[in-house]
Amino acid sequence: MSVLNKHAVLERHSILLTVAILIAVAIGGIVELVPNFYLKSTIEEVEGMRPYTPLELAGRNVYIREGCYTCHSQQIRTLRDEVERYGHYSLAAESMYDHPFQWGSKRTGPDLARVGGKYSDDWHRDHLIDPRSVVPASIMPAYPFLAEKELDLRLVASDLKANAAIGVPYDDQMIENARADLLAQLDPFSAGADGLRERYGDVAMRDFDGDPSRATELDALIAYLQMLGTLVDFSLYDNQADVNLR
Repeated sequence: MSVLNKHAVLERHSILLTVAILIAVAIGGIVELVPNFYLKSTIEEVEGMRPYTPLELAGRNVYIREGCYTCHSQQIRTLRDEVERYGHYSLAAESMYDHPFQWGSKRTGPDLARVGGKYSDDWHRDHLIDPRSVVPASIMPAYPFLAEKELDLRLVASDLKANAAIGVPYDDQMIENARADLLAQLDPFSAGADGLRERYGDVAMRDFDGDPSRATELDALIAYLQMLGTLVDFSLYDNQADVNLR
């Protein structure tokens, strides 16, 4: 029997084949899993990343609740056409505080990983209330009720506390001031504005939905969208991106 035909022994004996499969899978699993036990972290720390502000986190909750992720991914892959259309490819660190993360490759609409600052607040407001008013061919459903529904401020601190329990670095001060920080982000001239900056750094502070008299779900969702892709200085990674695309 030649060396090339020795596999026939396994093919004729199901028990031997099963044992061989288990051994191969075990070896492959060990090779894949063991190195992770010696890594301090599988996510590279990136300068600029921070936890979401209470307003941004509330907007992300609305984003997930309304199923926006089913049509819009937040993952730019390392493919030339995606990088040229959407911007620098996604870094794992950008989703380090996401539970759950919004990565994926199935898109009905464009990827939103770099949508922050691409459009004005007015554009986002009009697009969410009546998508066809700014994108005539859009098949996106309208969400006019977001402009009418006020945020439930009773849940803000609980949201931060739940995320802190699974590893997001919200400290006691952030949780205690969650409601005040949310309202302060909507009014840069409020008494709590300095405290918000102290806890979260340089964040966008303004009325987002065009109605400064109240905090709505539309405020929160636009604040979240306007933050996406703005935390990291991608000019530091441009050379690496150019190499990967060649």
